[in-house]
Amino acid sequence: MTLHYAIVLAAGFSTRMGSCKADLPWRDGHTLLSYQVTNFLRAEIVPIVILGTHNYSSGQYCPPGSQILLNPDASRGKISSILTGLQALPDSFLTVTISSVDQPRSLQVYEGLLQAYQVDHPPIVAPSYNQKIGHPLLFCRSILPHLWHIEEAKQGLRAIVTRFSPSIRFVEWDSAEVLQDLNSPAAYWQSKGEFPPGTK
Repeated sequence: MTLHYAIVLAAGFSTRMGSCKADLPWRDGHTLLSYQVTNFLRAEIVPIVILGTHNYSSGQYCPPGSQILLNPDASRGKISSILTGLQALPDSFLTVTISSVDQPRSLQVYEGLLQAYQVDHPPIVAPSYNQKIGHPLLFCRSILPHLWHIEEAKQGLRAIVTRFSPSIRFVEWDSAEVLQDLNSPAAYWQSKGEFPPGTK
């Protein structure tokens, strides 16, 4: 029985990036999306991938075991995609990790979050680096009622993190990987250690 799930937010329009983030080449022959989904599966976490009508075809590159869902109104923002993913969770789940497609992480990050959860089942597990909170965030099932009520106007997930901050279990990481956010072309190319095409 699967007990651990992840909601992978990939329905954005990638306006700043200029091309679909989900399809950008990443590591080991993967796209950003397939890399993240593959590592979730390797950690025995079922990825629920949320895509929009503009990039739903990106789901074809996700390996078997992934769940692909359409957010038909992705223009409503990230929270609408989170709520779409929450609807797919079974009654029996224990944790749900929420991650954005532009925050690729190694297998060890996901395994580390699960290991920390299994010690004493804290409400939230978060990676950190130099005492800075990173991503993704792992939420215990007990947080689900709060996740259902997140709103853009009330800071979304940040409001939940603030509310439960005394109870968060932090997993200190030895690299800045857990802070990585590829939300612009400069961040993307810098993380790959390459120059953009046509430049040196």
